[in-house]
Amino acid sequence: MSARSKIIKPAGVQPDELELQVAQNLFDLEQNVAELKADLRGIQFTAAKEIDIGHGRKAIIVFVPVPLLKQFHKVQARLVRELEKKFSDRHVLVLAQRRILAKPVRGARINQKRPRSRTLTAVHEKVLEDLVYPTEIVGKRTKVRVDGSKLIKIFLDRKDHTSLEYKLETFSSAYKKITGKDVVFEFPVASAGQE
Repeated sequence: MSARSKIIKPAGVQPDELELQVAQNLFDLEQNVAELKADLRGIQFTAAKEIDIGHGRKAIIVFVPVPLLKQFHKVQARLVRELEKKFSDRHVLVLAQRRILAKPVRGARINQKRPRSRTLTAVHEKVLEDLVYPTEIVGKRTKVRVDGSKLIKIFLDRKDHTSLEYKLETFSSAYKKITGKDVVFEFPVASAGQE
């Protein structure tokens, strides 16, 4: 068992330096942290990418296979915290590696109907949910400007306000890099009657 076994790559494709670092850190956590050992044993990822989030800061996005996402969610909060310690001054995000199938055209010889989970809209919705996990999205507003551009406002659960406030800009720039859509993350303002 080695750090290389944490990365799932197609045959003949070599992992890059960042992916090897992430794999090594996952492997070290599995070996050294007793309470995470059982949960991290079967965990693997497909890719790790570093993105620029502005102001000279960077974030690391770890892509995991969709079937393993549930297993990642069990330990994601602790795992992200540990990885952010290892990769100082970089935020770590975990996303499922999802596939978008093209819209079927008339002349194509496709025997199967395209699953709803492979549509562009469904994949972008799931990316949004993966991005903000473990918090939940409680509201969503789409603002269409006069020039035709769209701005999506995402409202996150207020209870996670203190733990996620510093990551909101990271979420926005990561979603923009992945999907090309402008999105703003915020926490709903609590009125006096709700508290």
